[in-house]
Amino acid sequence: MPQMGVSVAEGTVVEWRKRVGEWVEADEVIVEISTDKVETEVPSPTSGRVASIAVEVGETVDVGTVLATIEVDGREPGAAGAGAGRAPESAHTHTLPHSNEILESRSSGNGGACEPEAVCEPEAAGEPEAAASNGNGHAPPVSPVVRRMADAHGLDLAQISGSGRRGRVTKRDVLAFLAGAEPAPAAEPVLHSESPYREEEPPAAPPPGEPLSLMRRQIGEHMVRSLRTAAHCTTVVEADMQRVEEARGRLSYLPFVARATIAALREHPRLNATLAGERLTIHDEVHLGIAVALEPDGLIVPVVHNAHELSHEGLAARIADLAERARAKRLTPDETRGGTFTITNPGRYGALLATPIINQPQVAILDLEAVVRRPVVVGGDSIAIRPMTYLCMSWDHRALDGVLAARFLGSVRRRLEEWDG
Repeated sequence: MPQMGVSVAEGTVVEWRKRVGEWVEADEVIVEISTDKVETEVPSPTSGRVASIAVEVGETVDVGTVLATIEVDGREPGAAGAGAGRAPESAHTHTLPHSNEILESRSSGNGGACEPEAVCEPEAAGEPEAAASNGNGHAPPVSPVVRRMADAHGLDLAQISGSGRRGRVTKRDVLAFLAGAEPAPAAEPVLHSESPYREEEPPAAPPPGEPLSLMRRQIGEHMVRSLRTAAHCTTVVEADMQRVEEARGRLSYLPFVARATIAALREHPRLNATLAGERLTIHDEVHLGIAVALEPDGLIVPVVHNAHELSHEGLAARIADLAERARAKRLTPDETRGGTFTITNPGRYGALLATPIINQPQVAILDLEAVVRRPVVVGGDSIAIRPMTYLCMSWDHRALDGVLAARFLGSVRRRLEEWDG
């Protein structure tokens, strides 16, 4: 299973679609996995009969853990007969993709760890079981941070109404319950008894401390790893968005910047690349990652595959769809992998300048800042009020130099300032 976002590490079995003894076809859904970001259906890597299930619903396991074994004997469902439960004479090991790589298939005769077909756990954030039933006799899982919060406050999760899928208790549900069940005590007055100043109401007590969630820890690890790996540099240019402002209507600035970025990547393909170790891969297709905030939990970077084939209207629709499903935790693993260049858009929240961290193994990330109307010099010595923005790009000095970064950003700026639809 590919990594589903930059901050996932474990996975929880939500539902088995097949049981022991049942036949499953290749690419047929066999199990549903839940993470802190995505709930996804995992297809069977091969056709065969389910021989055993090692991880039950509600259990959280690490990446690489075998979930089930599948007997691969080549027989159709109707031909299973009495020997369906026997191990085949010839079997091979196969695991689902892990960290964007497919593990090599091996014959059972070469000392592999397991003989039948193996379905392994994705790199996904784990969730132990909670209290409400999900309809198959098992409780829907909750995240580790929810479990820790419940233990820290002595809460019975069965008493908390869950708003998540299948009634799962989420962090927000616990915080809401705590807000109602544990009101903050009134603070003691701190003013002198003769002071003419009086506070209308005492300040609220600070919320109880809690450890970082698994998602936040994983984001931190990924960002620190990127800083240690890449030789980060940042280049900034200023762009006049007047032509885009006149053309955008009800659309945001993001799809226009995305379209200009894609065109610039086609002009300067060395930035549409990934760097693994000492091997630089320059990609023909532009698979554009768009950072999406999952407030308050973290972020995820869904990917618009083959973005070079889309107009700015098509990009707007695709980005909106991915963002909506990302926040609803309905992305598939394929929609979070394979990016070749990333755009982040903190400007929608009013930010003016930033130095984003590169999304490994890509070699650059573009930061779109707020568009602000301010006086600028135009047409020689004239001054006009224009919608201006800063385009900030962090790039890997191992893969390219400042001249190329400046030329690329100049190309993006020129396309925005000369936008003709």
